[in-house]
Amino acid sequence: MKKNILVLFCLISVQVIFSQIRNVDGSFGKIPRRGVDSLPDNEINVKLSGKTKYTDYKIISHKNDTTIVDTTLTIQKEYKFNFLRKDNFELLAFHNQGQTFNNLGYDFTKISQFPDIGYKAKLFNYFHIEDINYYQVPTPTTEIMYRTGLEQGQVLDALFTTNFSKRFNVALAYKGIRSLGKYRRSLASTGNFRLSFRYESPKGQYAIRGHAVNQDFFHQENGGITPTALEAFINDDPNFSGNRARMDINLNNAENTLDAKRLYFEHTFKLLSSKDTVNQKDFSNLKLGHSFTRDSKFYRFNQGSATTSVFGESNTSVGINDKTTYLLYDNQFFLDFNSKYVLGKFRVKTALSSYTYGYDNLQNNTVGITKNKLKGKAISFGADWNGRIGNFYVNASGILTPGSGRLSGNNFKGEAFYKKDSVFTVKARVGISNKSPNFNFLLHQSSYDSYNWENNFAQIGTRTLGGVIDSKWGNASLDITNISNYTYFNDNSTPEQFLGDVNYLKAKVSKEFTFGKFALDNTLMYQKVANGNSVFRVPEFVTRNTLYYTDEWFKGKPLLVQIGATFKYFTKYKANAYNPLLAEFTLQNDTEIGYPTVDLFFNARVRRTRIYFKADNISSFVLKKNYFSAPNYPYRDFVIRFGVVWNWFI
Repeated sequence: MKKNILVLFCLISVQVIFSQIRNVDGSFGKIPRRGVDSLPDNEINVKLSGKTKYTDYKIISHKNDTTIVDTTLTIQKEYKFNFLRKDNFELLAFHNQGQTFNNLGYDFTKISQFPDIGYKAKLFNYFHIEDINYYQVPTPTTEIMYRTGLEQGQVLDALFTTNFSKRFNVALAYKGIRSLGKYRRSLASTGNFRLSFRYESPKGQYAIRGHAVNQDFFHQENGGITPTALEAFINDDPNFSGNRARMDINLNNAENTLDAKRLYFEHTFKLLSSKDTVNQKDFSNLKLGHSFTRDSKFYRFNQGSATTSVFGESNTSVGINDKTTYLLYDNQFFLDFNSKYVLGKFRVKTALSSYTYGYDNLQNNTVGITKNKLKGKAISFGADWNGRIGNFYVNASGILTPGSGRLSGNNFKGEAFYKKDSVFTVKARVGISNKSPNFNFLLHQSSYDSYNWENNFAQIGTRTLGGVIDSKWGNASLDITNISNYTYFNDNSTPEQFLGDVNYLKAKVSKEFTFGKFALDNTLMYQKVANGNSVFRVPEFVTRNTLYYTDEWFKGKPLLVQIGATFKYFTKYKANAYNPLLAEFTLQNDTEIGYPTVDLFFNARVRRTRIYFKADNISSFVLKKNYFSAPNYPYRDFVIRFGVVWNWFI
């Protein structure tokens, strides 16, 4: 809480400093300005060097796609108003915000090139390289997102960005979460600090951008409620319905932490611009570039004393202190150019990468583990292509890491799409990937005897084929995925590879119907696992339907309101169980979960401020107590929460 307040205070202080200008007489005053409206017919007017429009406040993604700062109030903003700040339609949240998620669906269109440390249950709120944004703003800009916690605590996500010149931008952001859950030992405390910058020389010959990220994820782990408490929950025992903290839990002294730091920068030098006359017909915009990544992660599981009834025998009678470290260096060199022969932009690239994963020393000397570290280096080669012919676009990216090491493999992604203005877009995509499983599948050590292994697993092969249709009449997508050597944690929490192929189909359709001031937004997902459903499990149907009312209230229409209810349902399936020692989800064959929920919301927008009131799971008053996020982990009961998103433009 103190850390969140300090960050907010600093950002506001910087905002105030940048909002002052020195007048001719030496005094200070506010920059003359008008309020910023989000609608296209309202513009930001700031008396600096001329007229500033709302379209001048730009957000630039890692792929250099540009959007503008958006202060509208839409139903999509309602779906994204959570601590992830993403639409979590395919995720099943645990009861306390800041905790992990179970999966209702999977996305295999974004597969990383190299294996990672693992412990995936800790990484839902992790900012990857492609999650960091860069900015171009004519005046200092701030966004504050605040949301109340479950029992005690809150979420705060604060961003401040400014251009020190037309070509140099710096952005500071921090997202902090501290939330005390309804059940004992369910505290979640996380922080994501991001610093990004971008600079371009006056003539655009040299450009650099980069970021530094520091992230920490701390969770108390209670192992779920005990069988006796589980029975009391299902039967709605009045002794516990008003106070979930009375329920017994499986772990009373366990917690896990994942810390992550990353330094990334990319810079380019233009050897030949589009204005040069030499070879302009054949080649232009010739750039030489280099990118550097240093990515480190540290995972720790602590326990005051061993709990053999949950994790089995241990080699120590004192506290558990399992530690795992991971470090990756990646240097990539590339050459960019445009040419009529490739119908667009082409990049050739090569990279040198090295990694270290493991433990400072052997955690358990009684189980026959022979090594405590994995190390290696690799050289990669690849190319990217972005082409266009009229309204037809092609994007392709491929990289090959030859050899037999743990970083070896290949990754190819391609998409072709046709875009007809804002009427519709049709896209086809394909992906092929071969890579080693995450490192915690290959080597793991723990003071608990059953959590020690050394494996030499085969590479996981993933092949995807799919398509997307976006139109004013509705949206639809279809993805077919084939996975060979699928790697998972079995019901004994040990890693295995599936001998056959997993064949997974996912189809999703969405459509909104409007009736005057009312609207019905619908999303339906159908999934089928044709082969491998013994190890890969998803619900067959997932649906979300939102009925809401939108109107402008009061004279002069200063207030836009959005009032509605969201119904969500997924069919029963044997959802994966959560293992807090591994911070991973594992197979289980005993419990099926699947249930509906109903949430109510009242949202409003006053100029640049969006206000959110939400009543979560109001259906818990009338439905059976069969709502779970994972076996032994109940989903949240009815709770009312408040939040706000506020933009300032100086």
